[in-house]
Amino acid sequence: MQKNLLRAICRSIKGMPFAVTYWDGQTEIYGQCNNEDPPVRVIFKEKMDLRDMLHEPVVKFGEAYMDQKIDFEGDIKALMQLLIKNEDVFIKDSTRKGILQRFMKGQKSTPTKKQTASVQYHYDLGNDFFKLWLDKTMSYSCAYFINPDDDLEKAQLQKLDHVLHKLQLKEGETLLDIGCGWGWLIIKAAKEYGVNALGITLSKEQEQETKQRIKDEKLTGKVEVRQADYRDLAVEGSTFEKIVSVGMFKHVGKEYIPAYFACLKKMLKPEGLSLIQTMTRPIEAPTNPWLEKYIFPWGYIPSLREVIWYLPEVSFHLLDVESLRMHYALTVDQWEKNFEKVVHQVREKYGEQFVRMWRLYLYGSSASFRCSGLDIHQLLFSKNLCNELPLTRHFLYLN
Repeated sequence: MQKNLLRAICRSIKGMPFAVTYWDGQTEIYGQCNNEDPPVRVIFKEKMDLRDMLHEPVVKFGEAYMDQKIDFEGDIKALMQLLIKNEDVFIKDSTRKGILQRFMKGQKSTPTKKQTASVQYHYDLGNDFFKLWLDKTMSYSCAYFINPDDDLEKAQLQKLDHVLHKLQLKEGETLLDIGCGWGWLIIKAAKEYGVNALGITLSKEQEQETKQRIKDEKLTGKVEVRQADYRDLAVEGSTFEKIVSVGMFKHVGKEYIPAYFACLKKMLKPEGLSLIQTMTRPIEAPTNPWLEKYIFPWGYIPSLREVIWYLPEVSFHLLDVESLRMHYALTVDQWEKNFEKVVHQVREKYGEQFVRMWRLYLYGSSASFRCSGLDIHQLLFSKNLCNELPLTRHFLYLN
């Protein structure tokens, strides 16, 4: 019965041809392959539990790969794109409804301490792990490719300049970076733009590494990093001319988006500018359940309209919106290559299951940004009306 169900699913998948080898050794080809070997083969090493498959197909298939019950040969990236394009074959309306109900219940009941723990779960894996496959800046967010063949470090530095130019920094201004990662944005802002910068993170590992970087760059007194929550700063009464957040917004949570912007309103000075770089969806939807369980617990990717809707509620005026969707696809492509170069080191330290989990995450992300409508947007907005800003975007590209 398991094989018949899988056969029915495979026959429903439209697009690239693929082969499937079942647990009994039988191999079948699905789709039109014109007498050529298909580009990818899925290998089922043992039978799948039908009830699990039907109840949580995304989670169970991901776990089966992690546990080596399923394997792939050939172009895994192409397979990921094929699966995303055929999502409706796997996830029926009743399944979506159940996922949505569980997701909303979790959003409403998760306290701040759990949100902090979820961030630490991902980012406190260890600085040594991320150093293996990120670029020298340790930027763990979408880069900015002026040319498709830019190397990763160049593209990340271009992203930082693109963000800092949009904020129109002036020497002596104060800048807050919410979710500062390993700190290269605040370091670059202080060194090259002359601002006084504060970065906050919920990750102890990131705080420690950033403190050392600040010391190495001889920027003590100009740049500071704290392990802190943005809500704490708002309560303290801290204010800034400019506030930026790159890649952190997915950790805010659907129910806390209004609170995030309320805190920004308290901290941003009148006519100040703020920029958010965040993943977005075309419409509101729960997070991929496998991704939420294994990579970003309690994460939420908002729709673009959902973010924009809140801005006027707190007297923020939208100035600029830019999509970086393909930039992120190119970024993840480079992360994949870097990860595979050091995969033996990762496997030695964390084990095969961890390797497969991160491989699935990276290849799945690359496919999602190409095929699913998942996007990255930069949104620039001011507090209250600001009439002294440039009339055009020419200033962004003068350098």
